[in-house]
Amino acid sequence: MIAAEGSRGRSLYDMVTAHIQRRNARGRAALVHRLDRDTSGIMIFATDARTKTALMAHWNEALTRRLYTALVEGCPPHEEGLLDSWLLESSPSRVLEVPAGSRGAQRALTRYRIIGKSEHFTLLELSLETGRRHQIRVQLASIGCPVAGDERYAAVSDPYQRLCLHASLLELQHPFANQLLCLESPVQPFAANTAERYNLAQKSRRS
Repeated sequence: MIAAEGSRGRSLYDMVTAHIQRRNARGRAALVHRLDRDTSGIMIFATDARTKTALMAHWNEALTRRLYTALVEGCPPHEEGLLDSWLLESSPSRVLEVPAGSRGAQRALTRYRIIGKSEHFTLLELSLETGRRHQIRVQLASIGCPVAGDERYAAVSDPYQRLCLHASLLELQHPFANQLLCLESPVQPFAANTAERYNLAQKSRRS
């Protein structure tokens, strides 16, 4: 949870810092793995500068697996596949898919597989091979399956009044111990009553 710009609301960063300061009055949280403001799921904070430096210095090597769950409009063309494209940050809040090799663009790779379906939506498990800004959201919109609730990237539905994207699993090497950490955040049953929510939203739009 990150406080909205200009808000005085208590953020997750504030909560983690308060927890650290119970033992070290001068301690502060250090954000290592963040999420888009509207995405839910796993975030990683370091409790001191030494840990943050150790994690960030070898982040790509330490992070061995990243899984997200997304509820999308429509259905991808195959049960599973690889999304391979080039992305360019056109502004701080928007990313575009551009031709391969475009100046300033970065290649983005995302593997997906279908794990559930309803009449209007599909539930996907997504594995990131790269970590670009808005990667999942842009790539899914480009194949005609925007994340539900993502008006910025062409979604026309909002069944849960939120972006239906969730960071569900992170697997990484502990920076000091010889230990592989698997962090999980079970996803809520998005698809269970999505059809009912979709129908209610459509009725609300027409009224």
